[in-house]
Amino acid sequence: MTSHSTPPGGSFQRGCRRLGVVALGVALTVGGFAATPALADTAPSASTASGIILGVGADESQRIVSWYASADTAQVVQLAPTAQVNGDTYPTSATTFAASGSANVAAGTGYNRHATLTGLAQNTAYSYRVGTDGAWSPTYTFSTQSFEGNYDFLFFGDPQIGSSGDVAKDQAGWQDTLDVALSANPKAELLVSGGDQVDAASNETQWNAFLAPDKLRQYPWAATIGNHDVGARAYQQHMVTPNTDYSAGLYANGNPSSNTSGGDYWYIYKDVLFIDLNSNSYSTAQGGGGDAAHIAYVTQVVHDHGAAAKYTVLVYHHAIYSPADHAKDSDNKTRRLDFPTAFSTLGVDLVLQGHDHSYSRSYLIKNGEKADATEQPGASDVFAGPGGVLYVTANSASGSKYYDLTAPDSSGTSGAGNGADPLNPDSYWYNSVENQEHVRTYTKVEVKDDALVVETVRSGTCAAPNAAVERGKVLWCGPANGSAPALPVGSVVDAVTLHPDHGAGQDLQVAVPEGTPGEFGWTIDGHNSLVNLGTAVEHGIDYFQAFGQLNPISVSDTRRTRAPWSVSASISDFTDGSKTFSGSFLGWTPKVVQPGGGATAAGSVGSGYDGGSGLSTSQVLGSAVQGHDRGTGKLSADLDLKVPDSVDAGSYRATLTITALSS
Repeated sequence: MTSHSTPPGGSFQRGCRRLGVVALGVALTVGGFAATPALADTAPSASTASGIILGVGADESQRIVSWYASADTAQVVQLAPTAQVNGDTYPTSATTFAASGSANVAAGTGYNRHATLTGLAQNTAYSYRVGTDGAWSPTYTFSTQSFEGNYDFLFFGDPQIGSSGDVAKDQAGWQDTLDVALSANPKAELLVSGGDQVDAASNETQWNAFLAPDKLRQYPWAATIGNHDVGARAYQQHMVTPNTDYSAGLYANGNPSSNTSGGDYWYIYKDVLFIDLNSNSYSTAQGGGGDAAHIAYVTQVVHDHGAAAKYTVLVYHHAIYSPADHAKDSDNKTRRLDFPTAFSTLGVDLVLQGHDHSYSRSYLIKNGEKADATEQPGASDVFAGPGGVLYVTANSASGSKYYDLTAPDSSGTSGAGNGADPLNPDSYWYNSVENQEHVRTYTKVEVKDDALVVETVRSGTCAAPNAAVERGKVLWCGPANGSAPALPVGSVVDAVTLHPDHGAGQDLQVAVPEGTPGEFGWTIDGHNSLVNLGTAVEHGIDYFQAFGQLNPISVSDTRRTRAPWSVSASISDFTDGSKTFSGSFLGWTPKVVQPGGGATAAGSVGSGYDGGSGLSTSQVLGSAVQGHDRGTGKLSADLDLKVPDSVDAGSYRATLTITALSS
């Protein structure tokens, strides 16, 4: 970092063969961090970009921005702290991230672009736009929060825009759920998808409606592929995800180059390892690697990254422990046999699912069976012993489609069976809570030091926007199959605190807060008065000499990093109207006038009259080494000016420019 200053100047007077008067001014130029604003765009405001969405990155310091472009041109994301952005005017210090992409396959027209934003700072509001000079999108904003500690994320089931038959009504419900959820939880840090963003994978009208809410440009969306998303490349074109494995085995048809979407991905966000799977690929008979490929992927990710996280959360679309129309589907029974033992073995804590357009929360499941036969339905606290996993299925976030709860059968109470719960015979054996009221909901997950709190909340009532109800797709609405009035927006459907397993030992934890970072800076101590060198004294017929003392410079460094610093200065030429002489004739002997902050005086620099460049080139006044004491010290210098006898008489002034540097 650098900073400069420029106070008032000094003067030097000399008469022919007479004594002269000399003064030196120290001027301060404050500069270091101020950015020079760019000129406001004068090009038309129309943008070539559409469908902009802010996606999750590989960690807290990253985001991925994806969009559609009307032309195959080089485009970027321009990013700057919001405090430095004035309307459409970005500072010259704004960062640009080059976008990549290709022609749209699904839409048959246009292009897709995406760029990864890296190096984000915590607790910072950012503004960004996409495009290029003369064709920028509107500006959008997002904020980072602390990169450590507790946080909340929100989980949304199946918006499936278009499934009611009325895209506008579905969009309205989706918009309202986001507004309700984020109004109640403005500090939520992630929006996690349960899949089925749209009803028809290649329908761009539906995609546009899904992407319409501005909240999707303000909060990072962690996308998940649903069965209604997988049938075209549009999902991949619209939403690029981090650390994504696009191997053939992770595509349902085994062909990543086809007009389909696929792949698994992972990211770590503040002590949670998220792993997102393309559950559309479940059987090798389809052409892909089936569930075995997903298990291998999860196993490798947990092996490589699990130790860096406190919790492991899996996300995929097809719920294996759901309560409604899809509960008995053969493909879900296959997954119900394939996944649970692997997830228990790998120490998964929570699994978030969609697909069944109804809500359920499982009992703790271990190796495909109820982990604790005594766990009661609807328990508010559950304690995961070794291998215990909680599975949650989300209802519709848009109200476009609901499925009614289905009845258990006699197929068994473990594995792929759909038998009844002995403690609650109306529910499946695996579910602690089942709910369908035909109202929109979302799920809030609080990530705490020693618990995950999972709370599902109503974001709508039976009133509009609720497309499935409005269009008569369901025959009743409200609790108890519509026999009771709808409960208010914001009321809780279900809440549970999941306490993780700590094994046979005792885990110890201490939270070390981030210390005050401290500051580094310098000022002229006291009033920055003119440094007057007085009257020069003639020495023979060779030179004139004057002495003085630099106004003290106070250097304060309270940073935790104790990084090294230095303060340097250089002098301009001395001038009096058209008369001048070189600043090289000024030398100094630095000194510490008040110890502190590790300040150490630099060596003397002689007047250029005796050889060298004096202070006309930058010279160090003082410095501190790495690891120095924190605090404030004061530096000064004894000044020595020697000028040739040939210099014309006059009252001369010069400016000393001071620079502070630190890593």
